Amino acid sequence: MGVYLVTGASKGIGRSVALLLAEHGHQVILLARDSKELGATLALVKKSSEDSFSLPCDLASPSEISESAQNLVNSIEGLDGLVHNAGSIHPVQPMMDANVSQWARSIQVNLIGVQDLTQRLFPLLKGPQHSRVTTISSGASLRPVGSWSAYCTAKAGLDMWARCMAEEGKVHNISAISVAPGIVNTGMQEDIRAADPADFPSHEAFVSYHTDGHLAEPDDVASLLYPLITEHTMEQSGQRFDVRDL
Repeated sequence: MGVYLVTGASKGIGRSVALLLAEHGHQVILLARDSKELGATLALVKKSSEDSFSLPCDLASPSEISESAQNLVNSIEGLDGLVHNAGSIHPVQPMMDANVSQWARSIQVNLIGVQDLTQRLFPLLKGPQHSRVTTISSGASLRPVGSWSAYCTAKAGLDMWARCMAEEGKVHNISAISVAPGIVNTGMQEDIRAADPADFPSHEAFVSYHTDGHLAEPDDVASLLYPLITEHTMEQSGQRFDVRDL
């Protein structure tokens, strides 16, 4: 079985992916901000995979990324897979009203942190084994959504990042794909519904997705993601998938 690192693993899609990987016998490293949810998820993961462990890390903090990555490089021999799931929707505000520091933090968490963490973990990815990098994309990477400018920009960048990783990674036996999970019942959706309707033109639509039962469940999405995370081929590297088409 393999060794997989999942970011944003304390809740939502990341939690479901971590649990499913563990249930299939893989060792899982759960990376997320330190929280009760991270501890609770790790406890569940360890029931199936005793060697799994957590790495408390805030991707908004370059120093925490550096420290966590170095600890990991010092403690394991290699990674079979890296799932970049962590993300932030904030700020949900019109572009000209958004706080610049919050806008920059979004780009850091959703995009720059991905590059920083992957670069620091490169010694664990390259080698004779096939290492698979999976990034969680979004429909917002393809179309603009009012008041989501930072998130849309970061996710569009992340799609291209995965394509660049695929291009440069092939000589190191590293593949990379991006996968859009659809609209999923996660904490991010709660944050979206909590946004000020005056700042978010699509607020009513996202509330209705929830009230009308149109949100997918994280466990169901994880089941669709699992084959791609663990089995996507070098020929598929660089592609973008949508779970609704799987």
